Amino acid sequence: MPVSDSSPATAVERALNILEAAAHRRDGLTNSEISRKLGIPKSSASYILRTLERRGYLRREAETGRYRLGLKILSLGGDAQANLDIADVALPSMRALVEKIHMTVHLAVLDQGEAVYIEKVEAPGFFKVNTWVGRRMFLHSTSVGKCLLAWLPKQEVEALVKQQGLKKRTPKTITTMTRLFADLEHTKNEGYAVDDEENSLGARCLGAPVFDATGNVVAALGASGTLTQVDEASMPRLTEALKETARRISRQMQRSGAAGAT
Repeated sequence: MPVSDSSPATAVERALNILEAAAHRRDGLTNSEISRKLGIPKSSASYILRTLERRGYLRREAETGRYRLGLKILSLGGDAQANLDIADVALPSMRALVEKIHMTVHLAVLDQGEAVYIEKVEAPGFFKVNTWVGRRMFLHSTSVGKCLLAWLPKQEVEALVKQQGLKKRTPKTITTMTRLFADLEHTKNEGYAVDDEENSLGARCLGAPVFDATGNVVAALGASGTLTQVDEASMPRLTEALKETARRISRQMQRSGAAGAT
């Protein structure tokens, strides 16, 4: 079935074509050039251009009326590259950790009020964790989420909670600010977080922060297992292995950051 000229799919494709065209022209493009070059009706091009400009993806030079890429695009590209860099640095250490503790290991970053997995190393065996790279998780009910929250200023935590809420995932989920701040304080003091069946019944997960050269948490390393795998007896060994791996990744990130700044 053909896509109509006014369909949402057509509008999205046209917007992407405009952005790609602007990226290939350092001196920018005018509305007329975009309409002619891409075969878009001038009225449609004007609407899309105004929308992209309003959202910061394009900027219009007042003197020439030419459109260039805006800072929003550059920011998104920088964020994506930063996440790829963290994942590349962390992956060898994550694999070594899985071999040591035999649990599935994730790397997550904070994005739009959620924890997003940017890397995963599956543990061998029959027990599989239902996660994937790109999956978004709650902050308050996951170990990686708690790590991403714990080192933030209190006001930022409150703003994120106001935005996302404290959804009850299981009977054990933290659903009050008082309990959440107490848990985050414990996470900060101990250097690791615990999700004790708070996001999924039968699963116990551990998390540790990854720091950049400025001392900010840029990612969280998590290990997911069953209640049997993460019991009272094994907890000290597992948390120490996780924290040491997170420290190693932090040192590598700091070295790579320092190298990139020179």
